[in-house]
Amino acid sequence: MPETQIETITAFDQLPLSDAVLRAVGDVGYETPSPIQARSIPHLLEGRDLLGLAQTGTGKTAAFALPALSRIDVTLNDTQVLVLCPTRELAIQVAEACQTYAKYLRNFHVLPIYGGQDMRVQLRGLQRGAQVVVGTPGRVMDHLRRGSLKLDKLKTVVLDEADEMLRMGFVEDIEWILNHTPKTRQTALFSATMPPAIRRIADTYLNEPVSVEIRNKTATVSTITQKVWMASGLNKLDALTRILEVEEFDAMIIFVRTRSATAELAEKLEARGFSAAALNGDMGQALREKMVDRLKKGSLDILVATDVAARGLDVERISHVVNYDIPNDTEAYVHRIGRTGRAGREGTAILFAAPRERRMLRAIEHATRQKIEPMRLPTQRDVRDIRIKNFKEQLGCILGNEDLSPYREVINEMIQEQAIEIEDAAAALCYMAQKERPFPDGNEPEPRQWEDRPDRPERGGERGGERGGERSGGRREDREDPRNIGKKRYRISVGRDHGVSPGEIVGALANEGGISGRDIGHIRLFDKFSTVYLPETLDGAVLSTMSEISIRNQVIGLREWRESPTGGRGGDRGGERRGRSSGDRGGEQRRGGDRGDPRSDRPRRPRRDND
Repeated sequence: MPETQIETITAFDQLPLSDAVLRAVGDVGYETPSPIQARSIPHLLEGRDLLGLAQTGTGKTAAFALPALSRIDVTLNDTQVLVLCPTRELAIQVAEACQTYAKYLRNFHVLPIYGGQDMRVQLRGLQRGAQVVVGTPGRVMDHLRRGSLKLDKLKTVVLDEADEMLRMGFVEDIEWILNHTPKTRQTALFSATMPPAIRRIADTYLNEPVSVEIRNKTATVSTITQKVWMASGLNKLDALTRILEVEEFDAMIIFVRTRSATAELAEKLEARGFSAAALNGDMGQALREKMVDRLKKGSLDILVATDVAARGLDVERISHVVNYDIPNDTEAYVHRIGRTGRAGREGTAILFAAPRERRMLRAIEHATRQKIEPMRLPTQRDVRDIRIKNFKEQLGCILGNEDLSPYREVINEMIQEQAIEIEDAAAALCYMAQKERPFPDGNEPEPRQWEDRPDRPERGGERGGERGGERSGGRREDREDPRNIGKKRYRISVGRDHGVSPGEIVGALANEGGISGRDIGHIRLFDKFSTVYLPETLDGAVLSTMSEISIRNQVIGLREWRESPTGGRGGDRGGERRGRSSGDRGGEQRRGGDRGDPRSDRPRRPRRDND
């Protein structure tokens, strides 16, 4: 498609996507392609290699997934598309997006493969056949060595978040994988930045690529207070109900992703006593105008809407916007929260985000140039206090404005006839008034709320540690380091000789092992191995999974560090001293020998089934 035609694309149906994919896009509610989608999809549909420079949150997943799915042959079970992602969370998200876009492709299968999942599950999925495989580099390499992943019919390979994979030390792994793909493949590389290592990969492995660069528009919304609740502990509906009860708002728009979700959530909110209605693209113009008019006049307080349905909506009463589902891109977020805080008025925007959606959260903060502050979810006691407060206000209003003499006569008759106390009669009336909205017990234990922590805190030079023979295993300063409190020391079978850095160890353990980078304590590098402090509370299944993580093409073989009876040099018969000897007799050889150069194609020893 000529560049002049690409610049005029304003709708997905202007793109030559397959009918099945276009139908799924319509179901999702997408109407206008984002800039990265409009400029990338035509070239990818033509089979061109592509180098895309765009920030997280600009819609890159759809930019490569929609054309790739349009070109898939569903009559073949062979892997035709391979997507490499830096983390298992992103791999799962991309796989879920592909499943959504392929809704109407019959006999279609997508399979995410990543460390931390039972290898048997992945082997069964690959044996069954998957046209699209989405994986982290280490686990993709594992399957290529096993022969369980075959790429001889591969059409397209996508490198998603390439600069993030570079930062985590996956560049050599990426090159190894690309060297095991057909030379005729189509390659698409997406990155937020273009450091020299990524540029080298593009120059080496992409064939006359089309370059697409999207510069983010900065949006500043200074009149809007932004908050985020990291969804955990409670389900989202219960959390939303608490917020609606405690937060003082005039009118509100709650954004969800799909049309069906608007009706479903609105019905549930109405059942809980809120004045709510759905607003989506299936509604006719007359019904839409009626809903907006009700919102303006105050007979309706909450609209549950999709992005498309709420465009252009300007109602002065809207004091709050809730992103019940996090948007697919940063521009959508800016449009959503722009429904409040208009014309200089103040507004509040609340975002619900799952822990795995923190990358999108950071992209939103970058796009708006504002830190989104974490919010504390109202507790049961907060809900109880606000209900009691409202009840007292209503009661006081009635006492000051209504003629209650006929009712006093009834109460007096009941007291005399049934010999009841006046406090009991008042309590019974209170129950009758509030039985649909009782005062909850404020003493019930609350579920633990997510503590939003940075993915990888800055770590000082001491992580580089002393040289391989230093006696650090029993050093008091290690044990008393605040980062190591409540943690055990573990040994991993990668060290300086493998070219590993502390950052790579943190990245691999955090992203492949599924723990927060903040939970990783002191790391000390030696020649043949390293040691790391991890939480004492990690269970055996997690430790077993982490033991099979690969760093620099090397299985880390995580195991607990044990002090020797003589003190000081513990762990595998004085492993620290032996760790710098050429044979490493105290460590690696007893585990099956040196695994060789990380660039070697030589297969490793077979792993356990619970890999």
